[in-house]
Amino acid sequence: MGQRTIADTVTLPNETKIPQLGFGVWASPPQLCTNSCLNALECGYRHIDTGQCYGNEAEVGKAVQQSLLDRGDLFITTKILTAGGSVDKSYEKCIESARKLDPKSGYVDLFLIHSPDCSKKERLEMWQALERMYEEGKAKSIGVSNFGISNIQELKEVAKMWPPHVNQIELHPWCQQREIVEYCEKNGIVVEAYCPIVRNQKADDEHLVAIAGKHGVTANQVLLRWSLQKGWIPLPKSDNKDRIKTNANLYSFELDEQDMATLDGLDQGAAGAIVEAVQN
Repeated sequence: MGQRTIADTVTLPNETKIPQLGFGVWASPPQLCTNSCLNALECGYRHIDTGQCYGNEAEVGKAVQQSLLDRGDLFITTKILTAGGSVDKSYEKCIESARKLDPKSGYVDLFLIHSPDCSKKERLEMWQALERMYEEGKAKSIGVSNFGISNIQELKEVAKMWPPHVNQIELHPWCQQREIVEYCEKNGIVVEAYCPIVRNQKADDEHLVAIAGKHGVTANQVLLRWSLQKGWIPLPKSDNKDRIKTNANLYSFELDEQDMATLDGLDQGAAGAIVEAVQN
């Protein structure tokens, strides 16, 4: 295995390069979000993940504008949660997000359907809106989040483009969602991992603590490194500058086969989810 760095990327099915380590801003208050994003960019993150329902797209956009980085060096993801009532109206909701996140260029790098928890009609409507964004270059890639196998298959009924480029799901050692991960990998769908550090709820797990001690790192660093070595795209979130920096410091150590096997053995299936496991 070659030396990994924070500049590592994963190639999406359309040949787009996505930074493998992302920075999540779920529940990041608007008054903190811009500064947190700027701190993350300073630490070397180049991938920021938000969503319409987070209420902080404009604040992420401010960080994009205030950073000294070229827009082409950044990868910005957002998500649509609720359909507008027609393909045109859902499309307009997506356009509004793109304007908030990038007033100058008006595009996002990845646009996802946030959840399948709505009607089939609404899911297909949102997918068609995302396809329009993609065709017009206003979304460089498109995908889904929290989608199980049947949800992804269903898109074929209207899709001009299938499969989705990405499926973003809850993933950590206690919720490994092996069936949907295997399906995505078989079909060339890149897997993103939200809640990769389990919102610190497992920081005292004895297995995790032992592995962290062995490598002289934090429990969160172990969890993120596990996700990277799985080939996934973890999206850690923090508004604490020191933790943002620590969560990016993942490249001075490597988990060995025993470490990986120990963490793999912690899987509790759907019962281990702290947000939701997909329905296949």
